[in-house]
Amino acid sequence: MKLAILSRAPQSYSTERLRLAALDRGHECDVLDTLRFAIDLSHGEPDLQWQGVPIADYDAIIPRVGASITYFGSAVVRQFQQMDIYTPVTANGIMNSRDKLRAMQILSRHDIGIPATTFVRDRSDVLPAIERVGGAPVVIKLLEGTQGIGVILAPDTGVAEAIIETLQVTRQNVLIQQFIAESRGRDIRAFVVGDRVVAAMRRSAQGDEFRSNVHRGGSVAGVDLDRTYERTAVEAAQLMGLRVAGVDMLEGNEGPLVMEVNSSPGLEGIERATELDVAGAILDYIAARVDFPQLDIRQRLAHSAGYGVAEVLVRDDGSFVGKELADTEITERDITVLTIRRDDDVIANPKKSTILEANDRLLCFGQLDLMRDMVPKRKRRRQKVQPLPEHVLPETDGPT
Repeated sequence: MKLAILSRAPQSYSTERLRLAALDRGHECDVLDTLRFAIDLSHGEPDLQWQGVPIADYDAIIPRVGASITYFGSAVVRQFQQMDIYTPVTANGIMNSRDKLRAMQILSRHDIGIPATTFVRDRSDVLPAIERVGGAPVVIKLLEGTQGIGVILAPDTGVAEAIIETLQVTRQNVLIQQFIAESRGRDIRAFVVGDRVVAAMRRSAQGDEFRSNVHRGGSVAGVDLDRTYERTAVEAAQLMGLRVAGVDMLEGNEGPLVMEVNSSPGLEGIERATELDVAGAILDYIAARVDFPQLDIRQRLAHSAGYGVAEVLVRDDGSFVGKELADTEITERDITVLTIRRDDDVIANPKKSTILEANDRLLCFGQLDLMRDMVPKRKRRRQKVQPLPEHVLPETDGPT
């Protein structure tokens, strides 16, 4: 396998460990400065140059894209993907995870624990937002930041309001997040590779510091995670579009709460804390998957008029419950079932003899018109309707 590591820090611990792990396994490996790429676009011929020379025919890449070059770095990774070169860290994954608001929006749609979070811009909305996440103390976060930078604990409402107002004046976007008191100064970093956690450590803050980042003097120790923490970490990484990721979780009273998903996690802290070969696990995973580059389903279906992917819900009172897949109208309509999600389990490529249960969610491919009556109706949120404040009511004595 011929591999390229995209990194601006060739001497860093993480880059060097990945390079040596590749060489130890007999792979060719180059370390390429991400900012030295040029993206060339022409009809049917996506291409890249590095330092003015067309790149070699790589089988896979490992992106190590820092926060300061997120946009350009993700563009380079996307170009590799368009050239059908495998990467365990996709461009969408980098963009999703790097923007904290976008990451929380994605995770909140799924059955994954996260701290209560809100995002507002108008000053008059700040106090109600703080109350919605449980009141002070609250955590205030810049949308983009790493190593604990831009994360502030506001002890009371007045301080929180002043901090948010100051940051907004400087054109900074901030999240307001629930403070998880039982996990103060402590969190879990789970290192996900593929569909498993290959290593995990507990990070503990120093002194009165509530941020547990190693770069802030926090201490680390290896830890064995239970199934709930492992499942949460793996699913959070995969929802971002990442097959290699560091998932940071708070230890809440009711289970894990995902704080952040890191698309370029460092190896030094976790390898030293656990004494595990994390770099080797990454290389072994890539070698096993290199022949299967990430596919963008939307691009592949662009010319399949009328076809698409939809989710079908097996209703409690429906005719599917207790039937084999082959005996349902799904098969009659020439619809292919890709997966069945049942509680926390996923049945991939289910057999026609699979018996369906209530609340199964079937990911299907076929003609959308034939699936229309099977797709569950979109949920309508039932909320008490309140009148708009007077200052936003429309005028009644003139044209609108």
